[in-house]
Amino acid sequence: MKFKVGYKVRSMAGENVVIMQGTAGSDMTRIISLNDSSLLLWNELQGKEFEVEDVANVLVDTYEIDAALAERDAKAWIERLRECNLIEE
Repeated sequence: MKFKVGYKVRSMAGENVVIMQGTAGSDMTRIISLNDSSLLLWNELQGKEFEVEDVANVLVDTYEIDAALAERDAKAWIERLRECNLIEE
C-alpha cells in the first residue's frame, strides 16, 4: 500500500493536517489531523510502498516499544488511513 498522490501535510493553527493539493483540497468539511506519531509515520513512509511490518518497524525503532504492541498500533493506524481514504492498496 502507499499514500494516495496529491495529499500533503501542512501545519495549520498549531496542528499537522492532511490536505489535498489543488481545488479539491478547498473543501474543509473534513479535517484530518495527525498527532506526533502519525506525522512521524507519514514522513517516514511518504513516497514508499509499505506494509504493517514497515509501520511497526518504524515504531519499534523510534519508540523502543514491544514488537507486538507496535504491530497492533500499526494495524490500527493503517485502518484509520483506510477510513480516511488516504491510501491505495
